[in-house]
Amino acid sequence: MTPLDEQLSDFYQQACEIELQAFKPGNVSVYADGHDMTVADFRISAKVSAEPLCHSAYSLGEKIYYAVKATRAAVGCNTNLGIILLCAPLIQAMQHKAPDVSLRQALRVVLDTTTQEDAAWVFKAISLASPGGLGSADQQDVSEQPTVNLTEAMVLASSKDRIALQYVSYFQDIFDFGLAIYYNAVRKWAKQDWAAVSVYVSLLSRFPDSHIERKYGSEHTSEITVMMAALLDQLSYIAMPEQVLPLLYSIDQTLKAKGLNPGTMADLTVATVFTVFLEDIIQLKSS
Repeated sequence: MTPLDEQLSDFYQQACEIELQAFKPGNVSVYADGHDMTVADFRISAKVSAEPLCHSAYSLGEKIYYAVKATRAAVGCNTNLGIILLCAPLIQAMQHKAPDVSLRQALRVVLDTTTQEDAAWVFKAISLASPGGLGSADQQDVSEQPTVNLTEAMVLASSKDRIALQYVSYFQDIFDFGLAIYYNAVRKWAKQDWAAVSVYVSLLSRFPDSHIERKYGSEHTSEITVMMAALLDQLSYIAMPEQVLPLLYSIDQTLKAKGLNPGTMADLTVATVFTVFLEDIIQLKSS
């Protein structure tokens, strides 16, 4: 691995760890396991997926497939498919961007130049991960060979999957929403884990979670939106974020009792934190 590859690997694992340190109600964190997965599963997944994800000789599709394969071999379940799908293009952008190009511009180039071969690797990765309700489709089913490039395949999935939507929108949820939430929270509290909580809660208060909606449709969407809006309201005026822990525990228990796991927003939270770190790398190199 090159020095940049190693730096990307370290920051990727740090972003995954910060997300685990964040109390994300309904999801797995150091505060509470859930959905037959543990914090240890996610830590192992981050470690074993980092090397293939950050291997500069791999194509985008190969990064995704080999990271998913390593995870599956290590923990035997789908802990991080969404994280890998979001972080791989960001890593690819960092490894191939010109010095005077922004991360967002480099990411656009990556997403505009995906190949049919990338799609084939990702279809294999999704089939291997076996995520609930994802991959089966009338067009470009992952059990078949793709006839489009990866971004075109994501277009077809984008109406029902918010991670696929990022490929279509050039990660708009992160660059136009998540980053501002994170930076504001860090300025307010100087705590990365609570900034990650703020990102997660803000996303859930604004957008339906596609992981939940694939299982339950919109049955629980308004209920989750109301809970997160109330939580966000409390976070907006308190001086110490730990004051909301009782409410976080209550919401966490409510969601998990109903089998509701906002996994998509957790994945977007990791990618947001990772993007912050990547922006820091670029800033240091330009200064």
